[in-house]
Amino acid sequence: MRLANGGVKLVTEHEKLLAGMEYDYTDPEIQDMLRSARELRQAFNTEGSPVKRAELLREMLNSCGANVTVQQPLSILYGKHTSVGSDVFINGGCTLQDSARITIGDRVVIAPDVKLYCGEHAVDATQRWKRDANGALKLVTTTRPISIGSDVWIGGGVTVLPGVTIGSNVVVGAGAVVTHDVPDNCIAAGVPARVIRELPAISDVRSGCRER
Repeated sequence: MRLANGGVKLVTEHEKLLAGMEYDYTDPEIQDMLRSARELRQAFNTEGSPVKRAELLREMLNSCGANVTVQQPLSILYGKHTSVGSDVFINGGCTLQDSARITIGDRVVIAPDVKLYCGEHAVDATQRWKRDANGALKLVTTTRPISIGSDVWIGGGVTVLPGVTIGSNVVVGAGAVVTHDVPDNCIAAGVPARVIRELPAISDVRSGCRER
């Protein structure tokens, strides 16, 4: 927060974005973040060396654990809004529309063409556009974060919508559209995605293996 006008707290456009409020997409701070991410993304998608790609990935993201593989091409909006755990594999053609925070846990496998969308617009068309002080029409966007737990496999072509939390030890079937939270220890599939089967907790499975 910055203080002005006799101590009145003014929220930056970036803070508004992360808080899920309406924000000005043309704000210089936001545009600088988008420009930086675009340059890093382009470099990442054209780099042939796995070592240099890993370096670019760490520079692009907010945080990145050990043993992370991201295949080309990757589409990502801000980069610095995304945090990735360790032992993660993200296949090619994925879209991380991280206008809000995206958090990905450990040992996550994401298949090709998965899309994580944090941005959204009003269902009411009369609220979807507003005029600024100069009379120009601007699209109104709000954001909600996406969180993915650990030990998750997301199948090909899955779409995850804003505000969704996917628990740990979850499989999301190919082509699913995830519109609501998914609990731990289950398989979810369909449009919209729903739980179709429960899975034993990871600790239970590991204990069973030791008993053998």
